[in-house]
Amino acid sequence: MAENAAHLTSATFASVPSIFEVLAQDSLMGSVRPALKHAVKVLAESKPDKFGFLLRWYDEIYTGLDFILQNYYLHNYSASFAEHFYGLKRYVDEGSKSKVLPRRAHWKSLILLVILPYLKQKLDHWFEETRHKFNIGHYPKSPLYKQLYRVFLAVYPYLHMSWEGSMLAYQMAYMFGKISCHSPFLHLSGTRLCHAEEEEEEGVVGRPPFSVLWSSASLAGKLNLVTKRVLGATAVTLSTGLSVGVFFLQFLEWWYASENNSPSLMALPVPDPPETDKDLIKTPHNVCPLCLKLRTNDTALSTSGFVFCYPCIYDYIKQHQCCPVTSYPSRQEHLIKLYPPDS
Repeated sequence: MAENAAHLTSATFASVPSIFEVLAQDSLMGSVRPALKHAVKVLAESKPDKFGFLLRWYDEIYTGLDFILQNYYLHNYSASFAEHFYGLKRYVDEGSKSKVLPRRAHWKSLILLVILPYLKQKLDHWFEETRHKFNIGHYPKSPLYKQLYRVFLAVYPYLHMSWEGSMLAYQMAYMFGKISCHSPFLHLSGTRLCHAEEEEEEGVVGRPPFSVLWSSASLAGKLNLVTKRVLGATAVTLSTGLSVGVFFLQFLEWWYASENNSPSLMALPVPDPPETDKDLIKTPHNVCPLCLKLRTNDTALSTSGFVFCYPCIYDYIKQHQCCPVTSYPSRQEHLIKLYPPDS
């Protein structure tokens, strides 16, 4: 048991990160995504016409920037941004902890760090959306698709449980010193974590200067050097911003979580009546602004206060992510079902 306790503090095994270090670096990037999304959300709600697209395409934009950042750190420090932030690095062979990851391990690490979490998030969103459709009776017309959707809804919760369960199992086994990596994805990448040496803090040394490479390169080589230079500068900018603002982003994460736990319907100002469509205001109060028919299954959009037919506004929000009257950025969770006294 004392041997396990020594592993927890890594006092004896200086090169082996403690469970607290690996969990801290795991949680760092996990907290950055929602915190940045909250900042983008505030920006988009303040100027929806200029910045609304940032919220609609946030996952794709974040994944692209994350790809550039993680590729830069894996190439220069053999570590992800979070691992380097906590003084850790990746290695493949226990006997020779080289400063540079092999190409195969580099790309496997990059895919498991960036692409796999993006796909998992999209699957989570698709599952929630599909389950909601089935709950309100929106089935696919094709019997085959309907059956496939039912299978997906039945199987995916178990896949999600397996994902989370494997993460917990690896962390528990690592904590008690039974395995050498704390994550199944670190295992799949064929790498392990250790503490970075002091001489590696400034990155890999021994490369020829840029001027030497430029003078001896062909036209294609020069284009390649310029591309790498631009991507490197982008990665350094992202890295500096994240390093300086990490504690501020932690605060934003708390703010984001607090807002989700107690959402405020008064977060946006009351919109002015639309000026482009005067007939919209003249329509009777029980007519849907989208289909211009008597409303069925009344549903209010909390970001603007307008009331629509549920099928009309659900499909519109799904496609455009904004209110059809005020253009305020909106999502499905902003829909509020109304139940009149005579219903």
